[in-house]
Amino acid sequence: MLAQTLGKFYLHPHVLLSTPTFPIIPKIPSSPVLSSPLISYFLFFSSLFPSHFLRPNPDGRPITGRPSLPPASSPLCPTITGELPFLLLSMGERSSTYTVDEALVAMGFGKFQGLMLVYAGMGWVAEAMEMMLLSFVGPAVQSEWGLSSQEESLITSVVFAGMLVGAYSWGIVSDKHGRRNGFLITALVTGGAGFLSTFAPNYISLIALRCLVGVGLGGGPVLSSWFLEFIPAPNRGTWMVVFSAFWTVGTVLEASMAWVIMPTLGWRWLLALSSLPSSILLVFYGVVPESPRYLCFKGRTSDAHHVLEIVARVNKKKLPPGKLVSDHAIELDEKFASEDAHLLSLEKYEPANNEDTESKMGVFGSLFMLFSPKLAKSTILLWVVFFGNAFSYYGLVLLTTKLSNGNSKCPSNSLHPENSKNANLYRDVLVTSFAEIPGLLLSAAIVDRVGRKLSMSAMFFLGCIFLLPLLVHQPEILTTGLLFGARMCITGTFTVVYIYAPEIYPTSVRTTGVGAASSIGRIGGMICPLVAGHRVRFNINTAKNFASLSLHKLFCCCGLLLILLG
Repeated sequence: MLAQTLGKFYLHPHVLLSTPTFPIIPKIPSSPVLSSPLISYFLFFSSLFPSHFLRPNPDGRPITGRPSLPPASSPLCPTITGELPFLLLSMGERSSTYTVDEALVAMGFGKFQGLMLVYAGMGWVAEAMEMMLLSFVGPAVQSEWGLSSQEESLITSVVFAGMLVGAYSWGIVSDKHGRRNGFLITALVTGGAGFLSTFAPNYISLIALRCLVGVGLGGGPVLSSWFLEFIPAPNRGTWMVVFSAFWTVGTVLEASMAWVIMPTLGWRWLLALSSLPSSILLVFYGVVPESPRYLCFKGRTSDAHHVLEIVARVNKKKLPPGKLVSDHAIELDEKFASEDAHLLSLEKYEPANNEDTESKMGVFGSLFMLFSPKLAKSTILLWVVFFGNAFSYYGLVLLTTKLSNGNSKCPSNSLHPENSKNANLYRDVLVTSFAEIPGLLLSAAIVDRVGRKLSMSAMFFLGCIFLLPLLVHQPEILTTGLLFGARMCITGTFTVVYIYAPEIYPTSVRTTGVGAASSIGRIGGMICPLVAGHRVRFNINTAKNFASLSLHKLFCCCGLLLILLG
């Protein structure tokens, strides 16, 4: 009875040896003084356990299920001379293996991760610049080509429509064919279509090219996931906040460029220069490594080990002793995850045979996995948060000039090259862009102290407070200040959600999950200019209408967050 009871828990010898049930011998001792008690320990217990509890499977894999009892005729006492060497060897093998997480923690954040931060951050700068320029190009094109407000809004909306398609598509591509291949194609599409937009002869061609730019921009989550997979688990929150700072760099850079370029050279030059950061990604693509976590997931442990050797050499550190393994009972993600990021154990939720699983899943299988019992709640939560974030953030970015126009009683075509010397509009956009810096600092200060979810809820609510006074007429300087505060809070929530999203998904569907959530966010960004353009003609009531819509969305997100948190 004792043997069978213990056998239910100790289905593999190395687990038996390391069990805390026998604290007097916590692990294999190397001292000869302890060798004799250890052998006596095995002689006694190996005589009690049935042989199928102690012997390995013929194929060498650990026993993971509950074994059936042997026939009555089978011997209950194994051959000690045959079993004991295996038991000792099992413990030696287990202690000489390590995972990607353990290797990254051992090497720490160093020069290599710093270089990867700059490379991935350049992609984030490119996306921010392409999004910010819509605030300036739309009004200028409307005035030059005589477009209606709805046609101008469509220039912005098609970019989000392209991002809606690209975010999910590039997630699947990067999960199946690698992170490097994913962001290579996105950089080609974004840079190429962005540069060709400069030569658009008419409205239709401009719409088509900007939609292609959006498809390329949808690959932004691929770069963030790729960078995240090089970061040691205990430091991910901090360095993802630093990574998000590159978005702020892009918005401030674009606003500064528009202030200089639009009055003299016009919107076509702004489009051309804004496509340069995507080209920089292509220049250095040849020296960028694949994610070692992705390589391990694909079973390419030798390639992953080669990448980790490069990381160790650049960081001037050493890899842990032993052999790199792709499957481990407990990943360090679970140990260092925030209290509200329910990470999945690879042993339980990631398939052992990744190639077979991929063939069975197909293209849409990974999307269905997002709604598995373990992921459905988190997936829905992410989609709600991404939608509310995108609607409010891009609405503030794209309509800052409109809100300023309303309060200053300027016509809506004030960004026309002939009268764009009205510096107040560029000033407002630049000032609100700088609001992202305190937003990043705020998120960095609270994200690890109070947790991801509570941080988002608090900043959502604070954003409502800043938007509330916009429901009534305000002086211009107060309007700019309120927009500054709202932009700060929305930037903080966006930063936290991009930290939270990759943490809750396993490697097999990480970029697909983040990409799908990002796609839902693009829907919010896509409908925002259309809704605003349909309800008003961009006068003083724009502030009231947009603030009202944003308040509803923010309160909705806050309420749903609290409900889902229970």
